Amino acid sequence: MLHVNGGEGEMSYANNSLLSRKVLSSTWLIAKEAISKFCHQSNFPTTTFTMAELGCSCGPNALLIASNLVERVEEIRKRLQKNALEYQILLNDLHGNDFNAIFRYLPSFLEELKTKIGAHDSDFGPCFFNGVPGSFYFRLFPTNSVHFFHSTYTLHWLSRVPEGIENKNKGKIFISSTSPKSVVEAYYKQFQMDFSMFLKCRAEELVIDGHMILTMLGRTSEEPWSKECTSFWEFLSLALNTMVAEVINY
Repeated sequence: MLHVNGGEGEMSYANNSLLSRKVLSSTWLIAKEAISKFCHQSNFPTTTFTMAELGCSCGPNALLIASNLVERVEEIRKRLQKNALEYQILLNDLHGNDFNAIFRYLPSFLEELKTKIGAHDSDFGPCFFNGVPGSFYFRLFPTNSVHFFHSTYTLHWLSRVPEGIENKNKGKIFISSTSPKSVVEAYYKQFQMDFSMFLKCRAEELVIDGHMILTMLGRTSEEPWSKECTSFWEFLSLALNTMVAEVINY
């Protein structure tokens, strides 16, 4: 089962996730606008606000968006003079993810959050955290149970290797300029199936008028092997090929 490096060591994801953190910061205004729109609707939550981070990984970034969202909801709740809410924060990733690494951040996270929003026990409801292992290409949560979904740089991971590309993309682990058309089409078909299933599952889990923010890799070129999307995989492919060659020549 694929997963990022757990723990808090030098090579851990927690200490090598600056890019994702920058993306979260740059897209926060979009998430802020979405949560504001939801909270000003007539169906503002009366007891519990549930948010889910899909592909949370295992570093502090997993809690960054949750902190920002809770802070924003609290601002709006107080302005609208609503009763205190309970917050349910659902953290999802594959079964091999180091959820314990996230949970170790929780005590300090809650203290920092309360300080940031100026909360007191009487006007800030409890936060409940749940680790939800599983693939987001399947159902993860009960029907009509989540108010806000968030995911950053996760949907480029497919559920499986596309069918029919065996021995057709030699030396590569993704689409490249040397990949035949059939390989490109196979990846497109697999993404289409995966993303359709993802949206179907989230549509069933999202409450009426709920919101979802998805940040995905894109490209400015029409070429599917544009380096904006494939340079990382080229480097990884080169590293893997080098490792295999070293074993063969040993």
